[in-house]
Amino acid sequence: MCGIIGMIGQTPVNQAIYDGLSVLQHRGQDAAGIVTIDDENRFRLRKANGLVSDIFQQIHMMRLQGNSGIGHVRYPTAGSSSVSEAQPFYVNSPYGLTLVHNGNLTNSDELKQKLFTLARRHVNTNSDSEALLNILAYHLDQAQEIHLTANDIFTAIKKTHEDIRGAYACVAMIIGFGMIAFRDPYGIRPLVLGKRRLENGFIEYAFASESVALDAIGFEFVRDVKPGEAIYVDFNGNFYSEQCAESPDLCPCIFEYVYFARPDSYLDGVSVYAARVHMGERLGKKIAREWRDLDIDVVIPIPETSNDIALRIAHELGVPYRQGYVKNRYVGRTFIMPGQEQRKNSVRRKLNTISSEFKDKNVLLVDDSIVRGTTSEQIVEMARHAGARKVYFASAAPEIRYPNVYGIDMPTANELIAYDRTVEQIARLIGVDRLIFQDLKDLTESVQQENPAIKHFDASVFTGEYITGDVSEDYLNHVAFARNDQAKQAQAKDATNLEMHNER
Repeated sequence: MCGIIGMIGQTPVNQAIYDGLSVLQHRGQDAAGIVTIDDENRFRLRKANGLVSDIFQQIHMMRLQGNSGIGHVRYPTAGSSSVSEAQPFYVNSPYGLTLVHNGNLTNSDELKQKLFTLARRHVNTNSDSEALLNILAYHLDQAQEIHLTANDIFTAIKKTHEDIRGAYACVAMIIGFGMIAFRDPYGIRPLVLGKRRLENGFIEYAFASESVALDAIGFEFVRDVKPGEAIYVDFNGNFYSEQCAESPDLCPCIFEYVYFARPDSYLDGVSVYAARVHMGERLGKKIAREWRDLDIDVVIPIPETSNDIALRIAHELGVPYRQGYVKNRYVGRTFIMPGQEQRKNSVRRKLNTISSEFKDKNVLLVDDSIVRGTTSEQIVEMARHAGARKVYFASAAPEIRYPNVYGIDMPTANELIAYDRTVEQIARLIGVDRLIFQDLKDLTESVQQENPAIKHFDASVFTGEYITGDVSEDYLNHVAFARNDQAKQAQAKDATNLEMHNER
């Protein structure tokens, strides 16, 4: 998924970007980076593998001088886990350009070939973000005059939209000019705009993946960046915006509301918290309608994304809601860990049971979704070990049967527990007595209830329908080969060997 942030103004940005990335840490725990522009028009960059709090020490923060900067937390889907693929990326030409990207391009191989053939530009990593940066750099380089105007920048972004495919929310800085932010024509990945007025009247601007990051750094939420829109803020504080896509159509990723985003965020006019409450209400009604024969003693969420959903389900069923699992907050989110073994080994370190809430009870466990089934299976085992008489399971999302190609780590259908299986078969695999999934119609209406203007969503993991229209079977096979767990393990080993070599 990744989390991105950018800030431009008249005050030092290093601490604000650090704080914003810390709030966005849930979107990526693999690597992080910050780049600023100092008073001498030079990039100051720090990036490494690890968590934000581990990467940026006092010495690094002191070096990240400047009143404009961008930051990134990485969740790897394309490329490898090498530190060389951590963001931000930068190129020296034209002008000096740096960029952070949340999403995933579906034509990165084609872009790399085009860059080499057309512009003699070399992409040094497997990251699609570096390819995106170089495409943008190439089009900026076509400006007729040395001094870029807002029109020159918007023209370059229009050309970039024409070249690239997939999901992308981006923030970039151009030395000597300012900051730009843009979003793909479908608005698949989120991007919000904020502002802050200083005592001297100057307005500082910020961009982030989620509104909660703006809250953390004291910026007022203004609005979402529109699908296909580009915004340019120069170093004098002048603000420009333009629609740069021919046929924009808001189709946000519905998984943002199910799982990824924080509940205190607002994305595309939707309160994530409220959307999850609506999910619980609809799922609770379905359980009451279809499971009338079950004697459910207690509803227990799998912390933390499903807490609000489970609470509403308990209300609909008239059943007690209890916290039966205690979460170790110092273990990362298992879904976004890069390999199956890491995901599996972390579950018991991440959760522990309160046995009294399970002993001799028929428990209904509630989770936001079931992806690979690794976590679900072990959580069910823990419930039975704690003395549960019967274990039922409800998922706030429908069955995930198809790969995601827009920035979520669901690369191959064979790794998805619901692929080519019935609900009864899935139930047996994770070891539950009964299993129920949310209907897709109920899920989409839960989000639309907060913003009826959203007519479509990227729900490809449930339907297999890819809204960009360019995802072929050959592409899915290529992605599955390049990004399955075996490939990730090999990439991680190569990255470790390379970094050890560089240290020597």
